[in-house]
Amino acid sequence: MKRVIFILTSLVLMISTSCKDILLEESKTDIDKSKYMLNAAEAKNVLLGVYRNMVSDDLYGYHLSILLTLGTDIAQVEGSTNENFRIIPTNSFTANQAEVQRTWGTLYNSIYNANDFIESLEQKMVNYTETDKQLAQIYLGEARGLRGLYYFELVRRYGHIALITNTAMSNQAPSTFVQEDPAKVYEFIEQDLQFAIENLPYATDDTFRGNNSFRFSKGSALGLLAKVYATWAGNPVKDVSKWEMAAKTAQILIQSNKHGLLPNYEQLWKNSGAGVWNPTESLIEVSFFSPTASLGSDPIGRIGKWNGVKATTIAGERGSNAGNVKVVHTFVLDWRNSPLDLRRDISIANYQYNPSKTLYAQSASDTDLIGQANDADPTKKQKEKQNYTPAKWDTEKYVPQSNKLINNDKSNVNWYVLRYADVLLIYAEAMNEWKKAPNDDAYAAVNMVRRRGYGLPTGSGSSVADLTAGLDYLAFQTAVRKERAYELAFEGSRRMDLIRWGIYFETVKSTSQQLGIWWLSAGAPNYAVATPGYTTKTKHDLFPIPQRDMDLMPKFDQNFGW
Repeated sequence: MKRVIFILTSLVLMISTSCKDILLEESKTDIDKSKYMLNAAEAKNVLLGVYRNMVSDDLYGYHLSILLTLGTDIAQVEGSTNENFRIIPTNSFTANQAEVQRTWGTLYNSIYNANDFIESLEQKMVNYTETDKQLAQIYLGEARGLRGLYYFELVRRYGHIALITNTAMSNQAPSTFVQEDPAKVYEFIEQDLQFAIENLPYATDDTFRGNNSFRFSKGSALGLLAKVYATWAGNPVKDVSKWEMAAKTAQILIQSNKHGLLPNYEQLWKNSGAGVWNPTESLIEVSFFSPTASLGSDPIGRIGKWNGVKATTIAGERGSNAGNVKVVHTFVLDWRNSPLDLRRDISIANYQYNPSKTLYAQSASDTDLIGQANDADPTKKQKEKQNYTPAKWDTEKYVPQSNKLINNDKSNVNWYVLRYADVLLIYAEAMNEWKKAPNDDAYAAVNMVRRRGYGLPTGSGSSVADLTAGLDYLAFQTAVRKERAYELAFEGSRRMDLIRWGIYFETVKSTSQQLGIWWLSAGAPNYAVATPGYTTKTKHDLFPIPQRDMDLMPKFDQNFGW
């Protein structure tokens, strides 16, 4: 699938037009579309273009995977200033920030491509053979699933957006665009994902598409819709009736037995480093691939370079890894209380790679993750402890030589947008919120995730891994929220979780205080996101509408605080 996407990219980009002016870029059409998509094979080629933007820096290659997700209680950007790339992770940017504009524009461009494909295919498929019509219906499901994903990223990050449901709307004058009620956008997403659920097969049942690697499936749509409902139920829309829908949708996926947890947590990162597709747990995954190591044209991202283990260059063998994502040390201290949780040392690196390809700063006397003696001494090794990085994308450990790129910026490491474990935790959370108390099913879901994390069989009870029985509503809520931090650490979920729970500002401030206590000198550790004047209550629950768009769309109102 990686190779197919790469080979077809140039063709797709010539065929697929892109939107004009404000929400999208200038339209360019190089091939007469009336003479293409005349059968399912040609339609598939164009469909791959609807996927194509996912690998860009503006989406999951960098911004949605790393840059726009930082500034939380578990991960922060390196350094002690808000200069250069640090301005976004420290929440000190303005509505003019280029990256905020580019992500907005690329998401709308992706929506346009989906609209264009859907309209064209619905028109052309009436003349297809019966077999091709079956494939075309699946392709429509994929395109609508992708459109739902792109709108989900827009509405939960920017809030008050324009709802562009067809290509004709994209050609309107900027002055005519209006902001839609976020609830209406969620309803549109819901419709798209329900269509995808009805028309897509589960990955394991797919006998239609041949190679379905990294393609949207029924499981993808069900899992994403459950997460959409959970987000819809939370801040800022707060339609709590959607908790029931989140629970029931996740339950359909769980009871289908078409997906599950991999037995070994570490296998997830071996797979993503090697570009291995395993649909058991992976529901939505962005596939990166470079046959030429060309930074200008190949679908490659920054996974493992920006958010991996720091590494120096070895000429002709490997590029350097910047390690710009740092683990917030209070998160390490919290996780230290669960020494049997195997995920901790798979997720957090207390080491780096030097030019001799050996590890340093790994001994217990230096930066042991669980050594308590050093934590009590504010003068000993505190600085090193603030340099821990995520370890899930350790390119030396998990990326085989055949998949490496010898440069300092880009890698072939894949990115999980949605995993089955995430859906299990959404299910547990939703059941508790819906019923105002956990039931046996909610316990079973979260305990499956915990047992796998402890290296135990997921189907057998464990006095070590399982949550304490008899928790009330608030205690179970706290436990599930903590479990999401552990299971999904550094995977781009934490900031959006804190926002939908309505506790982002409070969590940032509390983290700063706790870091000061650990250091025994308030404010001493670097945690720029909590610098006075940077993070503001409510304001940073949403990104701003890009200023360029505000200037050209007078009917738009800017988000609070911007």
